[in-house]
Amino acid sequence: MKQKKGLENLLIPATAIAALLALWQIVCMAGLVPGYMLPSPARVFSVFISEFPTLLSHAGTTLTEAGLGLLLGVALGFVSAALMDRYVIVKKALYPILVLTQTVPPVAIAPLLVLWFSYGIAPKVVLVVLVSFFPIAIGLLEGFSSVDADMIRLMESMKAKKSQIFWHVKLPQALGPLFAGLKIAVSYAVVGAVIAEWLGGFSGLGVYMTRVKKAYAYDKMFAVIILVSLISLVLMGLVSLLQKKCMPWTRLDSE
Repeated sequence: MKQKKGLENLLIPATAIAALLALWQIVCMAGLVPGYMLPSPARVFSVFISEFPTLLSHAGTTLTEAGLGLLLGVALGFVSAALMDRYVIVKKALYPILVLTQTVPPVAIAPLLVLWFSYGIAPKVVLVVLVSFFPIAIGLLEGFSSVDADMIRLMESMKAKKSQIFWHVKLPQALGPLFAGLKIAVSYAVVGAVIAEWLGGFSGLGVYMTRVKKAYAYDKMFAVIILVSLISLVLMGLVSLLQKKCMPWTRLDSE
């Protein structure tokens, strides 16, 4: 039964994607949209294969920026959530600021970051931090708030310190929201790095996209989009594997 369910979960999205690609190919072959505006999937796949070494070299830069920004974003989100959970005054002061940071589009703030930090890796990492720490902070905060109050009172009756309650009760209970936020953060990290690279740089998938856009090579732009999507899916899959390792009880529940 479990194997059958897993096969269905794989076949259904694969069928939907295949149908979408087939429709896309038919539209292109029928000439409903000019080829220079919407290249066919066959053309995009051909370019993806031929440009793969170049794409891979640029992807290394983007992944470095995304990785550094994600690590800093996770650390910042964890510290922010822990402080807001521990001190009410910090939550009242910090929570609105967290929300405000998400109302500013990354495309709008990216030019300022380039102006402040030049064209190196720093503005890309800062932008990734800004877009990735929010889901971590909010997910953890919601997880801390949803802990059973009776369990906390039980720990307090046993003379447990607040730090012990945090590490042994609150954090394990908040792992689910943490990993849910982390899945969002890893996808935001890659996209944020690409957006930051649009404004300037020497290498990276965003830099490559700006170059091929100026040449009106939209088939190459689609190839970059496919690679970014694949990277995000792989990273989300790795987060799911890490979640199963850190939360083995969820596998027992599913079985």
